[in-house]
Amino acid sequence: MKRVVLDTSVVVAALRTRLGAGNAVLRLVAERRLLALATPPLFLEYEEVLKRPEHQLVHGLVPEAVDEFLAELAALIEPVEVHFQWRPQSRDPNDEMVLEAAINGRADALVTYNVADFAAAAERFRISVLRPAELLKKVRP
Repeated sequence: MKRVVLDTSVVVAALRTRLGAGNAVLRLVAERRLLALATPPLFLEYEEVLKRPEHQLVHGLVPEAVDEFLAELAALIEPVEVHFQWRPQSRDPNDEMVLEAAINGRADALVTYNVADFAAAAERFRISVLRPAELLKKVRP
């Protein structure tokens, strides 16, 4: 099973449309065909971003429904402890915790819509950076 770290952009996109690749990736996590990894700070970022008013307008979930979704996601995620902080590696400080989850969790891939933000740093640590659609091509028969 592939070990993956999902960038917040993927989780947000997954709730915004059921037809997109991000949603398909989350379904593979739910089917346990992918093992999602996250640190506590990364998971808290998922919550904070999903509860922003601009995202709530699009995904249409009330905060309680977001909490329910996050509880289900948390049950599927393997928690990652950050033993080493590798900062700075990225131009965007918000990307650092995603990269640290991938490095410390020994991820096979970091899944994001922002490939350019992670490419150089992930290459140093030999972690694949894939868009959700690229990951789906590798996982699906």
